[in-house]
Amino acid sequence: MASSNPYDHRSHDYRLLVKRWKAFCKDAKLKLQPFACSAEEHIYFIETARELAAQGEPWIYISAGVHGDESAPPWGLLEWAEAHVDLLRRHPFLIFPVLNPTGLILNTRADYAGMDLNRNFNHPSEPVVASWRKVIKGRKLAIGLCLHEDYDGQGCYLYELNGSKHILGERILADTSVLIPKDCRKRIDGRAAKAGLIRRKVIPEMTGQPEAIVLHLHGAPITLTFESPSEFCIVERIAVQKRFIESSLKHALGLT
Repeated sequence: MASSNPYDHRSHDYRLLVKRWKAFCKDAKLKLQPFACSAEEHIYFIETARELAAQGEPWIYISAGVHGDESAPPWGLLEWAEAHVDLLRRHPFLIFPVLNPTGLILNTRADYAGMDLNRNFNHPSEPVVASWRKVIKGRKLAIGLCLHEDYDGQGCYLYELNGSKHILGERILADTSVLIPKDCRKRIDGRAAKAGLIRRKVIPEMTGQPEAIVLHLHGAPITLTFESPSEFCIVERIAVQKRFIESSLKHALGLT
């Protein structure tokens, strides 16, 4: 019996994903702009409502696909965008649909050079990172959302880097747990966690800095890194990634 899951055997199809983004951008009157290459594949970004950013409204940053073996985030980001065209027109968004296309195609964590991109965002000598830094340079950021997955995950969890006293993660995880439960381990990736939330007020010392930390150093007051469990159903994982974006924008910025 054939599967009814539209993502069976296609979740790592980067060219299909780009085709979908191009169709979306055409309909929404947006531009899918190449800024770097990964082997033979272009890497793209999208910016919306530039005129509002020029008037001082900060950018809302969202990225997916840093690790190629985490296939739900790029599709969840696409489905969120398709469902929120009006929101994209009303606020400046800076979107990176897939930062590691070769990894997505090969189903590997590493990029085309065998490197973990998310441990090298503080190394501007890396070509993709250097190009990425040029794109974000000079932009004031309201928030950074980084979409990930974890093959060891027993549910969804969230890294919150936030200097304020107002905790966002608990409310966000309450929203996402309707679709996939929280990962309730007391330690996740060697870090203390509470009901799926790993919260930091200060930047941890790391030799190789991930995207979220570099965004925070760039000026994003809040960065949220969401992890869905990659061994769960792909359809549920895509849905929960979409829900995470919706919930984060609602609780952090009051956007619906």
